[in-house]
Amino acid sequence: MTPLRTGSFIRRAKDITISSTLALAIMAGGIALPGCNTNSNEDQYSYEADTSYSQGIRSHIKEVSPGEFQITNEETVPFNQSAAIVSYQDGHSDTLSPQAAKALIDDQLQTNQSAGIGSGLSSVLLYGGMGYMLGSMMNMGYINSYRNRYNNPSRFYSNPATYQQSQSAYSNVSRSRVVTSRPSGGRSGFFNRSSGRVGG
Repeated sequence: MTPLRTGSFIRRAKDITISSTLALAIMAGGIALPGCNTNSNEDQYSYEADTSYSQGIRSHIKEVSPGEFQITNEETVPFNQSAAIVSYQDGHSDTLSPQAAKALIDDQLQTNQSAGIGSGLSSVLLYGGMGYMLGSMMNMGYINSYRNRYNNPSRFYSNPATYQQSQSAYSNVSRSRVVTSRPSGGRSGFFNRSSGRVGG
């Protein structure tokens, strides 16, 4: 049976005096018409979108007193070089991948729901560039929900100039966003478009 367009279906429904309630149920997909192909031609206009970024953030974090940290610099780097470089008072340093940063943030959120009040490493990661990447670029909305609760992220930076520089880096990352769209249902073909928006 040839799929019916919405307009022709309404006329057909009126012709055979189907009640408005039944017509709405059929149009909503609740009732299948016998013999009809459920794969509408409109499927060809259904697309799936993948978002990627060519740029990421590298955060430089310093322990300024035992257990207290500050972000001293954030810069734009190729996405696969994104990391948090943490320098400790005893002279050693660690390089944390986004995945390692996420693990520390998750542990903080599970054990302390008031995350962000202190200046521990997990809080600095959450409200700095790593938190921005995880929440806005990697679609981890629960991290964004915590970031949005706190309206003074600049306190986690060594000074106002460092904070402003980080916002510029976020803008550069946002402008590197590329959305790749392709028809769903296994059809071939795709198109790309770039879109820049600061995720905060």
